Order: sequence, then structure tokens, then C-alpha cells
Amino acid sequence: MNIAAVLDAKDRGREVVSITPDAGVRELLALLAERNVGAVVVSRDGRTLDGIVSERDVVRHLHHDGTVVDNTVGAIMTEVVETCRPDAGLDEVMETMTRRRFRHLPVVGDEGLVGVVSIGDVVKHKIGQLEFERDQLDSYVHQA
Repeated sequence: MNIAAVLDAKDRGREVVSITPDAGVRELLALLAERNVGAVVVSRDGRTLDGIVSERDVVRHLHHDGTVVDNTVGAIMTEVVETCRPDAGLDEVMETMTRRRFRHLPVVGDEGLVGVVSIGDVVKHKIGQLEFERDQLDSYVHQA
């Protein structure tokens, strides 16, 4: 099982919610609320990855200086972004997200940014995979 399959199974598929680095944090907050997401990709052109900004980034900067809403997205985004490839294995991505404490991971293929997976997407897919394997084993045991 790989990340491409997770993206294909998502309701919004490979849609990437993005914002430009020069957008204001107020615009970011509205986008997070309207799209009901916890993070957005920061991109100047919608294909390349300049950074990622999450609810966690907003909270950390709010705690630090209290003026986060007067900043730009570029001022609060995470610039060094861990990514994965569409052919990355589900277990590998789960381990990376758990170890590095990421809830969102951009997926980058040869053509650039192709999607974003959340820990919820990955766990949902893993549970489905485990349920399928359980059903197969149960069927095998009852046939014998």
C-alpha cells in the first residue's frame, strides 16, 4: 500500500489547499476555517513548495509575540518541509509522521506537488487495510 492509493481514496483526492507567502495571517485563518483543514501548503505558484503553515504555527507565534494576525504567512510558515513521494509506503509515512510529530505531509512527485496527506488519512487507510486482512484470514479459517 502506498501514499498514491491514500490520495486516490480521499474525498478531495489530490486537491492541494495553498496560500502564497505574502498573504496575511487573517486570510490564512479564514482559509483554514472555510476549508476545514489544519494546514495549508505555502506556494507562490500552486505547484512548488515554499513551506507549510498549520494551526500549530499560528498558535506558537501567537504565544511568542501576540501579534501573529498582523504578519504574513511567510513570516510564520515552516520553511523546511518534510515531504514524501506518491510511491512511499504507508508504514514508512506513518513512522515518519509519528516520529517527527507531523499531522500533515505534502506529497511531491516528479511533476511537483501532487497532494497532502494527514495523519487521519493515513490511519483511516491503515485501518481499512487491517480490516481487509482480518476478513481474509477469517474467511480462510472458516473455509478450512
